[in-house]
Amino acid sequence: MSSIRLVAQTREIPTVDDLLVHTSAARPLAWLRRGEGIVAAGDGMAASIRIPAGRDGKRSDIIADLWRGIAADAEIDDPVDLPGTGLVAFGALVFDEGSHADSVLTVPQTIIGRRGGRSWITRIRTADAEFAPVPDATAFAPHWAGRVGPGAQTPQGYQDAVRLALDEIADGAYSKVVLARDLTGTIPGDADLRRLVRALATGYPDTWTFAVDGLIGASPETLVTAHERTVTARVLAGTAARGADPEEDAAASAALAASAKDVAEHDFAVQSVLASLRPHTRALEASGDPFILELPNLFHLATDVEGDLTDGASSLDLVGALHPTAAVAGTPTDVAVAAISRIEPFDRGRYAGPVGWIDATGDGEWAIALRCAQFADAPEDESGARRVTAYAGAGIVAGSEPESELLETRVKFRPLIDALA
Repeated sequence: MSSIRLVAQTREIPTVDDLLVHTSAARPLAWLRRGEGIVAAGDGMAASIRIPAGRDGKRSDIIADLWRGIAADAEIDDPVDLPGTGLVAFGALVFDEGSHADSVLTVPQTIIGRRGGRSWITRIRTADAEFAPVPDATAFAPHWAGRVGPGAQTPQGYQDAVRLALDEIADGAYSKVVLARDLTGTIPGDADLRRLVRALATGYPDTWTFAVDGLIGASPETLVTAHERTVTARVLAGTAARGADPEEDAAASAALAASAKDVAEHDFAVQSVLASLRPHTRALEASGDPFILELPNLFHLATDVEGDLTDGASSLDLVGALHPTAAVAGTPTDVAVAAISRIEPFDRGRYAGPVGWIDATGDGEWAIALRCAQFADAPEDESGARRVTAYAGAGIVAGSEPESELLETRVKFRPLIDALA
């Protein structure tokens, strides 16, 4: 039995045109795609699970078990019955168990959502408390700008890291490793972070735009979704920059589809996902040859995976089984993660980790935290500015070229840099 007993009540409300005006300006909590999703209204929390480094066992497994207990003891009144209604928690988990960052699962006091033309409000409280007042929507504060520059991994250092990885691949240490670099900087202490979330959601509507515990980004890659015992995932690996005109676009897309290096990298990632999901599913199928996913700034090779859940695994259980995939770590996974820890001069924190939400039945939507930045909770010095660290990476396989991989990270940084500016 859980030590926390929650009561959740969902009711349909008139259509909400702008979800973001309801969430906190300083600490937004949001999950959006194509104009739909869920946000925490205000910043009041009904419950929170925070797992620091040093705990015995995998942190995603610990959180999954704790959530199972909370959900089993909860009292839920949900006549709306749509994905994202009822008792819901937002989560952001670390990439590597050795990270000094926390893995978190947060249950807001108030959630407002929209899906399929319907809107709702969910109010959540502990069994011994009253429902908190519903926070008022607030207008956006003035525009602001942030600045970022080279972090712990400089451009030259990144190319040197790629060369080291290529030597180790040639020696047979691993087949693929995903290496990232960081950009660091500051934003005004009173910045309305909803403006950043809106810029990402508007500029990249087909991605999962997220804001959870200071981690804000727009990820094109679905780690896993679970809904009424159907499991889906989208695998992305292999990248090319968009061209300046339709002719260059067509050439870049064709070159990506024909690239033996990128197709091999993609296949590593697909096989990783299939192997992890098979123990939990039946009729598991990949969509065949990879297709080209078009984003405003680049192309990805993509494969969709779908199957039927055959056990009682929740979406968080599946997250634990899948993460880290070859798309964000490498192959073999454990060797690649160790190489990342050794080669990268920084702690990834939640970058490339799972981010998403889960409900009381275990259904949920989880992406890989890409095209993202971590924002400090509060100003760290007398200037009043808040620190921000952005991340981007590229998959390194035999045949990779250090300068090309550096250019790929620059393209992947663009959504965040443009939005910050």
